[in-house]
Amino acid sequence: MLSDLILKYIPLFLAIILHEVAHGYVALYMGDDTAKKRGRLSLNPLKHIDFFGTVLLPLMLWIAHAGIILGWAKPVPIDFRKLKDKTKGMILVSAAGIIMNAWVAIVSALILLLVPFIPNAYWQMMFNIFFLNMIVYNIVIALFNALPIPPLDGSKILFGWIRKPWSINYINSGKAGLAAVVILIFVIPEIGKAFGQDWNLFRYYIISATRFLTSLLV
Repeated sequence: MLSDLILKYIPLFLAIILHEVAHGYVALYMGDDTAKKRGRLSLNPLKHIDFFGTVLLPLMLWIAHAGIILGWAKPVPIDFRKLKDKTKGMILVSAAGIIMNAWVAIVSALILLLVPFIPNAYWQMMFNIFFLNMIVYNIVIALFNALPIPPLDGSKILFGWIRKPWSINYINSGKAGLAAVVILIFVIPEIGKAFGQDWNLFRYYIISATRFLTSLLV
């Protein structure tokens, strides 16, 4: 269990936390210090835990044998009204977490190149698994957050900068978006099973894209 915690869940938590902290730092650079004032520019996991996204969703995916574990942290508070350039700021702040995950995946792949130089075979194995999981989880978190479903970042990147009522209502419909995520991940596949079909489009998207991107790095 301890090895699972170190090799599987710590990379997941790091991917999630770094994603959120990146939002906060880019927002600070763009003129919004809300996250800084609330102490959210921290790597302390206790400051970022969201019960559903950080605890319940990964547990549900593990129990359901979904073939993949993902989640999210409590969103870093951003006041987009404070951004110096609201249009550019909306896109950059929203994309910051995805870009951070991409960079962490790349850096982890570079670290993997050093594994053969570790003299102990056991630690070679441990480091190899840990940083391979860092690559996979950061890619998964980036792909997941790129979905254009509120409150995920993809919805703000695509529509958040459009100052129209329909756009504002869409990106603010976080509760409906969470329901859509649950339906997409859990409900639709079960309906497909009832008809003898595999309707797990979410798994195909995440797993297929993750395998392809991982193959480019490793």
